[in-house]
Amino acid sequence: MYFYLYIMILPSSFYIREDVVQVAKDLLGKVIVTKIDGITASGIITETEAYAGVTDKASHAYGGKHTNRTEVMYARGGVAYVYLCYGIHHLFNVVTNVQGIPHAVLIRAIEPLKGIDTMLHRRKKATLQTQLTAGPGAMSMALGIHTSHTGLSLSKGIITLHDDGIDVAQITATTRIGVDYAKEDALLPYRFYIKGSMFVSKL
Repeated sequence: MYFYLYIMILPSSFYIREDVVQVAKDLLGKVIVTKIDGITASGIITETEAYAGVTDKASHAYGGKHTNRTEVMYARGGVAYVYLCYGIHHLFNVVTNVQGIPHAVLIRAIEPLKGIDTMLHRRKKATLQTQLTAGPGAMSMALGIHTSHTGLSLSKGIITLHDDGIDVAQITATTRIGVDYAKEDALLPYRFYIKGSMFVSKL
């Protein structure tokens, strides 16, 4: 049994590193915690995708694109970027690197820890199954993450990320999901997940 201790909130130095691919790998095994309306929910990050900013055709900031939605991607690493996909799904990303470089990591799945009853209610599910939090839209809904949370610091408040000293034995790298429009960049091995985890997106 895993005991959620929330030992250490990730420091800013974790996020402002240059290598977004390495950050995406290092986020595996970290714990995301949300505190919304007095209710705490949390889970172990099991799946991520890296997006390498202006040079990455799959990134919302490709070519230096600035919009009201993507402006937060240019902030100093350590804040949330939450956007709406297909008008339905609120997708949670971690902004990385220094201010002005729009790197981000999409959090695609978690293994639920605390607040499972709340997650079930939010997802309108009766029992704990992998579909509860596997897939970025499902995960955000279960944790209560919304586009209104974009720009929030990840070191305090509603959404925080923690290092609980969880050892990730093996990481699998694959191409990203749903980015065929990115042409050759769709083939980059920028999706990572904990090998053997049940809580991973189904292809």
